[in-house]
Amino acid sequence: MKTIKTLIAASIFSLSMASVSYVQAGNDQLAQAIAGEHRSAENKARDQYRNPKQTLEFLGFNSSMTVVEITPGGGWYTEILAPALKGKGKLIGAHYPDTGEDNYYSNSRKKLVKKLAGNAVFSEVELSNFVPKKASELAPAGTADMVLTFRNLHNWGEEGVQQVFIDAHKALKSGGVLGVVEHRLPKGVAANDMNRGYVSVETTIAQAKAAGFELAGSSEVNANEKDKASYEKGVWTLPPRLALGDKDKEKYLAIGESDRMTLKFVKVPATY
Repeated sequence: MKTIKTLIAASIFSLSMASVSYVQAGNDQLAQAIAGEHRSAENKARDQYRNPKQTLEFLGFNSSMTVVEITPGGGWYTEILAPALKGKGKLIGAHYPDTGEDNYYSNSRKKLVKKLAGNAVFSEVELSNFVPKKASELAPAGTADMVLTFRNLHNWGEEGVQQVFIDAHKALKSGGVLGVVEHRLPKGVAANDMNRGYVSVETTIAQAKAAGFELAGSSEVNANEKDKASYEKGVWTLPPRLALGDKDKEKYLAIGESDRMTLKFVKVPATY
């Protein structure tokens, strides 16, 4: 009997150690991606505010996942996710479609496509089409392990955010993760011109739950107690935007980037 218990204990220990080694390997690839020479010194300088390694580890990221990044913009996080997933997982950038028009959406897509073509580190990245406030297939239904959105909710409005969360729920596998990082509106403060760009945590959680997610955790990794969320040009007063130009520039640089919520949601199965 003692021998059987010993064998079971040894098996559990071996599986546990294998799991630790697996996670560690994924973390190593993530660390290498963050330190990669393909990232500019300017982008690396923002790591102190965006904490990519700690953020992704909190969300449960590993290098074998299928990950969707919604509206990658200039590709700041894409520069990290692409090499962190290369060879083991998959990165899908759900970005605005190029309609051929000369507007922000088409031009943003073109810039990202050019960026992806300019370095072999992005060679495995796939793109899907995301249309704000309309149903979008971020990835084939039930295929993604993780859907991420960084500082985007304020652009979409409540109706748009609700649709994004529904789209994310469809794209994710059962138990898949929706990770949200967003400028955080102080609790109990009403939206006004001085805090434009900041979003309510409570509203975000309610929207995610309405789409079929459960809140699995929140982190203060991207918190900034210096940010009082009340500025002439809203959140864009702070770096990296510095919307007031040289006016009080040193003051806003000393504050740093915005205070941000970091939320982890898990998909609850639903029937569509």
